[in-house]
Amino acid sequence: MSSRTADIDFTFARELTVRTTIGALAATGWTLEEPLSYMVNDDGLYDWQSTTRDHTQDVLAVLDAPEHANHHVAVCIYHWEASTGGQLLFFPGRRTCSFIPTIHRRRLPDSVDFTDLCWYMHTLVPPLLTVGLKSYEARDIGH
Repeated sequence: MSSRTADIDFTFARELTVRTTIGALAATGWTLEEPLSYMVNDDGLYDWQSTTRDHTQDVLAVLDAPEHANHHVAVCIYHWEASTGGQLLFFPGRRTCSFIPTIHRRRLPDSVDFTDLCWYMHTLVPPLLTVGLKSYEARDIGH
């Protein structure tokens, strides 16, 4: 079986905040993963941290802090009903972000090597439209 990498890249009409994006995604069942995993790349190391959900407001404040606007930041999100999730990576300038299904990646029923990108787009695109989604590109690449 080949290994696969899947992601969905989103482009927005305006700058996002992590807080607003997570709030919009909650409409289709997405929440922050427990333990809460997040990353601020202010040193080129992509060093992930983890904490408990009772620190959610602090983590969102760090990710949205003005001093991190020109850094990559990320947080792991999870869809409890579907038992899947992944990394939501925000790029410098906050007009683009990517979703990478890294937690119990959903696979196509008749072709288990491939990611069910349609399911992810169905649950991610509608709420992101409410925060200014302009376009998206989805990929499932075999290695």
